[in-house]
Amino acid sequence: MRLPKRGEKGFTLIELLIVVAILGVLAAVVIPNVGRFIGRGESEAGETEFANVQAAVVAMMVDNAISTLPTAVNATATNNMSRFPDTSAVGAKGTDANGTNFSAGDGIGFVLYRHDITADGSNLSADLVNYVATQYTKGTYTCDASGTVTQVTTGYE
Repeated sequence: MRLPKRGEKGFTLIELLIVVAILGVLAAVVIPNVGRFIGRGESEAGETEFANVQAAVVAMMVDNAISTLPTAVNATATNNMSRFPDTSAVGAKGTDANGTNFSAGDGIGFVLYRHDITADGSNLSADLVNYVATQYTKGTYTCDASGTVTQVTTGYE
C-alpha cells in the first residue's frame, strides 16, 4: 500500500466495496429475523390481552362476592369492556358491600370498565371502578356464566 501524497484524501474503491459487502451480509441476516419478531410480538400481545381480560373478570367476581354471573352473559363477541361480560338487570346485582340494594339509577350489570361498586347512586362518577385499562380492546371476547372468557379474535389478524 502506498502512502498518500500531500492533498490526497478519501477511501479507495476496494475499501468502499468491502464496507458495502459487509453491510449487505448484515442486512441479509437481520431483516428476516426482524420480521419474525414482529409476528411473535403481535401474537404475544393478543395472549396478554386475553390473560388480562380473564384476570379482570375473576377480580370483578371476587370483589362482588359472586360465583356465577346472574342471568344472561355476553354470548355475542365484543371488544367493549363497558358492556362485558354481563349487562343484565341492575336488580340482579343484589346489594353492595354496605348492604344497600342496587336500583335502576345505578350502573348496569357486572362490567369490567366503569363498574358501579356502590348502590347509593349519590356520586356515581366517584363510585366507578375500571378492572381493565381501556374501554375497548383489540380482540373480541365472550364469557359464560361461570366467568370463563373465550377469545374470539385477537385483533391482529
